[in-house]
Amino acid sequence: MISLTDAQLNAWLISFIWPLTRILGLIMLAPVFAHTSVPRRVKIGLGVFIALIVAPTLPPMPDVGLGSWQGLLILVQQLLIGMAIGFIMRVVFAAVEAAGEIVGLQMGLGFATFFDPQSAGQTLVIAQFFNLLATLLFLAVNAHLLLLGVLAESFKSLPINPQPLAAAGFYTVAGYGSIVFSVGLQLALPLIAILLMTNLALGILTRSAPQLNIFAIGFPITLGVGLIALDITLPYFTPQLEHIFQNGFEATHLVIRTLRP
Repeated sequence: MISLTDAQLNAWLISFIWPLTRILGLIMLAPVFAHTSVPRRVKIGLGVFIALIVAPTLPPMPDVGLGSWQGLLILVQQLLIGMAIGFIMRVVFAAVEAAGEIVGLQMGLGFATFFDPQSAGQTLVIAQFFNLLATLLFLAVNAHLLLLGVLAESFKSLPINPQPLAAAGFYTVAGYGSIVFSVGLQLALPLIAILLMTNLALGILTRSAPQLNIFAIGFPITLGVGLIALDITLPYFTPQLEHIFQNGFEATHLVIRTLRP
């Protein structure tokens, strides 16, 4: 008959529960993993599978009871660490969606919206197209595997311990949110320039020929020029998105370092 002591049972539980909490925190917010089309059972099963692989490679856990206040504090810390890593990459996708929003509005497609279950709100078609493009590239370059690698390395650079996390790490996460506007504008800038020149040309045409109905001819011209410009500039999006993904991974390493007590 196998008998287990309370200490052995607590050691086995904390060696699995605490890493699982950090992994589930990342899956909760990380792109692709956190998509609403992925069932919750699949997300939890993936987290348990990764935890079973990672847990045996981790150093010994602190001797803290799982149900104690200190144990609950460690549990919350692991959840915050995983969410911080996943949030950094989610911000990258938010910047791409912001670029799509800007381009869609400039093309006159502000009315072409539909319900996005991921954001639980109305999203422009161009923004959703940019999001799908970024998702496909994210999978094509195996960035989802690199993200899991960053998570596995975080257990070495930021091991599980009862010490509180440094506040500088959370300031770094909050400051990284500024790229939603800067990177989104940089991605949309070529199309904005082309559409701006188109609107200037339409304005000059209206002044030279006032009998033309700008509302009748302006929208199809702007839409057509925007689609042609999008088709021309689309091949140049791939290196830009790869650069943005690389910056996102560098930001995750920075957050992990700054969260270290």
